[in-house]
Amino acid sequence: MTDWIEVRAGAKAFAHIQKHGLQADQVSMLMGASGGPKWFVLQGIDNYLLKDFFHNRQAPLNLLGTSAGGWRFASFGRPDAEAASRLFCELYRATVYSDKPDVNEISDKAEALLTEYVPDQAVEQILSQQVFRHHMIVVRSKGLSASEKPFVQGAGLLAAASANTLKRKWLGRHFERVVFYHPASQPPVGKAWNDLPTRHVELTQQNFRQALLATGSIPMVLRGVRNIVGAPQGIYRDGGVTDYHFDLDLSEQQGLVLYPHFQREVIPGWFDKKLKRRTTGLNWPNVVNIVPSQAFIDRLPFAKIPDRTDFANLDVQTRQAYWQTAVDAGYEMAEQLADWVKTGAIAQRVKLWS
Repeated sequence: MTDWIEVRAGAKAFAHIQKHGLQADQVSMLMGASGGPKWFVLQGIDNYLLKDFFHNRQAPLNLLGTSAGGWRFASFGRPDAEAASRLFCELYRATVYSDKPDVNEISDKAEALLTEYVPDQAVEQILSQQVFRHHMIVVRSKGLSASEKPFVQGAGLLAAASANTLKRKWLGRHFERVVFYHPASQPPVGKAWNDLPTRHVELTQQNFRQALLATGSIPMVLRGVRNIVGAPQGIYRDGGVTDYHFDLDLSEQQGLVLYPHFQREVIPGWFDKKLKRRTTGLNWPNVVNIVPSQAFIDRLPFAKIPDRTDFANLDVQTRQAYWQTAVDAGYEMAEQLADWVKTGAIAQRVKLWS
């Protein structure tokens, strides 16, 4: 039988799974990365987590997301969580732009999608429950990167990329990491993070959608979100700028950290994509990382997972059919994961991630 997934784990998590398997009550955090439509292959796993793995969970679970990861997790903590996850998938797949969409068109469509996916009632439901504790990473732009003028913002991004190439911590001269956290999370995740300038802001009914929109506001692609309620004044953008796939200190998490991801590479920040900087299990001894196997990727149309370039490179009908195929295939990943967890086979399947 073909393996559609690979399960990799840092040293502590590897030893735990070999001895005890993977148990929901041992997981203290779930992470979701930036990546636009790449997340489609994970929708089946999200459904499995909502419907089965974390079903009837009582213990708190920290959710940490940026961009698409944060948007995915807006399904969690709602009475209709599975339906909400499917709705997000359907709305995202159905999005259509003009031949040459500008920042305003893309931003307006994102806002409309978000309003339909996460209405006021959903925000109230998420904030009133205490099990699924949302944390969204957003960045507050500094200097030229705060401008909405393309040439000026581009110059700011170039300066930030250059600084990041020399030292990742210098990225903090251009962006401040802001963690918006669920009110039940005390203390919130990441209070000790000092790799970059970091502040924490509590999520409220007034700022939840603002923060969610901001964490997906890709520089030069969408408008920044101005003056989020409860946060310092400024222009807020995609959390993936600082934390694309994450390289954070997770030692404060007492249990396991579950990280379904859409690719093998874990890239710390947005500007690291063309650098050699990568996150591994050596950084994260307590992380369980679930990724598509190469066999899974090879079976997809175009032998790749979906990405944002599909909007420009494929006609609407082809793109939407391709993305639906990726979603459907992802459910087979979920079925395999569920089987490995239920039978205990995951203890033999897990690989040491180093």
